Amino acid sequence: MNLARIYPLFSGSKGNAEFIGSPAGGILIDCGVSAKRLLQALERCGIPIAAVQGVFITHDHSDHVAGLRVFTKKYQIPVYAQPMTRQSLYHNRYLEPEQPCQALNGVTECAGIRVTPFTTSHDTIQSCGYRMEMPDGRTCAVCTDLGYVSDEAAIGIQGCDLVLLEANYDQKMLRTGPYPASLKLRIASEVGHLSNDDCGDAADMLLRSGTTRLILGHLSQHNNLPELAERTVEQRLGNFQRGSDYLMQTALPETDGRMIGF
Repeated sequence: MNLARIYPLFSGSKGNAEFIGSPAGGILIDCGVSAKRLLQALERCGIPIAAVQGVFITHDHSDHVAGLRVFTKKYQIPVYAQPMTRQSLYHNRYLEPEQPCQALNGVTECAGIRVTPFTTSHDTIQSCGYRMEMPDGRTCAVCTDLGYVSDEAAIGIQGCDLVLLEANYDQKMLRTGPYPASLKLRIASEVGHLSNDDCGDAADMLLRSGTTRLILGHLSQHNNLPELAERTVEQRLGNFQRGSDYLMQTALPETDGRMIGF
């Protein structure tokens, strides 16, 4: 049986995509870079294009869907999205009318993985994260682009073996940074993004529910630093010992070929 794996291919405000599965088969979460760059990243990780058996979209912002139309059309890969996100993808030409896109309604199975969406709080028409149960029973979740961890989102990620969780910004860096006031307010709002501190609080909840692996994702290139995000989260996890109780790393803006088993 193949080891359950996640490959964070792209992460951040300039593009997002994760592959969950193995070189034998799996799924993509989001497609936020060009088809060419995505194919190069998959090759770097040793994943053949035939292994990508579906693309699941979290929401319709361009850093999550920029390469969707070309990539899925060229390789004839089915797309899955929440009903209102699906409509937006067609309306905004992220998909062409003839391209198939299944509207999600509860649990969907693809590549042997049971995929369950859960609603997240973000300033788009319909945003979600995904919980995935692998054929061997191991579970992981991708949970980024949310202003706060709602009860539904908490239920979606609790008990997973591994969670890729947003740590978008450091509060001080955002406050003193170059963004206009309106954008700062949007990022820090309940339909914006998770701060390092909020990520730490959610991580504490996760470890108490049995999670042992954390990936910090969707870091802002302007308002955060990987070492700052990890230090903040680690401080919030003072009751747990990094390395023995849990493993943690930060997703790179673009993969260097690494994968994380769970």
